[in-house]
Amino acid sequence: MEKKNEINGHAMPGSASTDQILEKSSQKSLGEKLMEFLRKNLLVILTVSGVLVGVGLGMMVRSMNLTKAQMTYFAFPGEMLLRMLKMIILPLVVCSLVSGAASLDTRSLGKLGGIAVAYFLVTTLIASGIGVALAFIIKPGVGAGALNTNNLGLESVSSNKETTDSFLDLARNLFPANLVAAAFRSYATDYKMVAVGNDTNGTTLYQKVPYGTETDGMNILGLVLFAMVFGVALRKLGDEGEELIRFFNAFNEATMVLVSWIMWYIPFGIMFLVGSKIVEMEDVVLLVTSLGKYIFASILGHVIHGGIVLPLIYFGLTRKNPFSFLSGLITPFTTAFATCSSSATLPSMIKCVEENNGVDKRISRFILPIGATVNMDGAAIFQCIAAVFIAQLNNTELNAGQIFTILVTATASSVGAAGIPAGGIITIAIILEAIGLPTNDLSLMLAVDWIVDRTTTVVNVEGDALGAGILHHINQLEMKKHQQEGELSEVQVEAVANVQAEEETSPLVTHQAKALEAMPEAIESVL
Repeated sequence: MEKKNEINGHAMPGSASTDQILEKSSQKSLGEKLMEFLRKNLLVILTVSGVLVGVGLGMMVRSMNLTKAQMTYFAFPGEMLLRMLKMIILPLVVCSLVSGAASLDTRSLGKLGGIAVAYFLVTTLIASGIGVALAFIIKPGVGAGALNTNNLGLESVSSNKETTDSFLDLARNLFPANLVAAAFRSYATDYKMVAVGNDTNGTTLYQKVPYGTETDGMNILGLVLFAMVFGVALRKLGDEGEELIRFFNAFNEATMVLVSWIMWYIPFGIMFLVGSKIVEMEDVVLLVTSLGKYIFASILGHVIHGGIVLPLIYFGLTRKNPFSFLSGLITPFTTAFATCSSSATLPSMIKCVEENNGVDKRISRFILPIGATVNMDGAAIFQCIAAVFIAQLNNTELNAGQIFTILVTATASSVGAAGIPAGGIITIAIILEAIGLPTNDLSLMLAVDWIVDRTTTVVNVEGDALGAGILHHINQLEMKKHQQEGELSEVQVEAVANVQAEEETSPLVTHQAKALEAMPEAIESVL
């Protein structure tokens, strides 16, 4: 007993040292966890810090009263970021859509494409409805009748483009005459006055005749449609198309490697993008006091749609927490906030959706480029608010027909809105022309667009990301269903085979067969 106690006595310090080792290992694991968290979220932390430092830097440099030339030099690092992101858009969109469309079978492509179109249309219609409702509740233009472009020292913006021609241009851009030119040019209708004869007094009569021109800017709609159809055509070729599909897949992967390198420059570039925008601001106080209700209505609409409506749609269709999905997308959201461009956010969005949320590459690389082109929920909200604001500004009562026209036109024209900064301003002109309102007050929208466009772009890219998450969930369910059906058919085949084998080898069946064989012989012997 004494020896046992001695052994136990000697064992006690050993167990204490074991506890200390365990404690140290747990402390070490906590440190490792912290390092792992920092390693995983370093880019997010740096990007958010870049925005905050940019605000402080802008406020500090603003007091130095820089010249226009010095402002340009100050904005140079931010300009470099935008140039890098725009450089990567063309290969990313074309290659990702070709490889995405080629990797999905035609049935899946048709079904997923149909769901995506329905999702984009429904969410944009809801966004337009929210915009119109908020504009009538908050009434941003009531009492602002005295406000005009001259008070704020703004240049007037005018657009004489017919609504019909705007939609015809949209259709023309879907089928570019020259694919190479589509990489940097878009089709646009302009007008010229043509003499058509004289009236009775001898005065020359003129008619406004539309004619086609080319404007600078990538025709992303035409490239998206071509890439999708080309991907489907490659799939139809079968073995002959495999080599080209592998080429586009490899090109796509190489582009994503370039994106991962560019993403490490984003925090530095964002810092100067935000800082330079603050330095360039004119009299902010005057703008905010004059157009404060319009800014408030637009941002409130974006908060409602992005914070309540879209997450509810995602939860309703997937039964998953939308905010845990969105938490993995802080870097793209910050990029969207700083660049005001859905297209420029596309590279980082594809990367984060795949790596942080586990969305299938075939889904993300198919749906996100389309979403960045056609899904403009945030734009639809501020366009509807802007249209009602200008109507209230001009003391024009809108009837039910005009309100319906605003909803439909905002939903349809947001498809053609360029995914670039201030791209939605041109679309407002189409809405105003459709309901017969003057477009000379558009410069008021342009004056505060740099504020509103930030939340607009965040909502646009959020809608794209949640759409990709919903499609991924539906695709997973379909795959599970097919897998279960396959397993069920295998089980049925096995069961049939077993029954047949049992029938063949059953002693009872064998005995019956022998008895039947023996019956004629027995009858003969009896006879």
